[in-house]
Amino acid sequence: MLSTANLRAFVATSEPAKAREFYEKILGLQFISDEPYALVFEANGILLRVQKVKDVAPIPYTALGWQVDDISATITELAKNGVVFERFPSVQFDELGICTFPNGDKVAWFKDPDGNLLSLDQMNKK
Repeated sequence: MLSTANLRAFVATSEPAKAREFYEKILGLQFISDEPYALVFEANGILLRVQKVKDVAPIPYTALGWQVDDISATITELAKNGVVFERFPSVQFDELGICTFPNGDKVAWFKDPDGNLLSLDQMNKK
């Protein structure tokens, strides 16, 4: 039923100016519009609506993620722009903050200005 419908992604912000700066300038998403209830971005064909709310209650798991071809290079570029990568006590990370799973997939996590947990992943090419 929805397999051919376009997916929309949502995340929340209580500070729209900071969110716009982050998603547009730091992450490089194309800014579409500033609407009364959301900032709208385009991310490689997916519409992202950053909803304007009074208070953000970040969830304790990944809210949005991007699959990248070279996670190390992407992390290096984002770090140059001030992005700090998260580390969790129960997970092993390399010096860049990358967790490599037994199957070779790699993941790194970071937060937006509102504390929403975001991720990068690079799938193991077998």
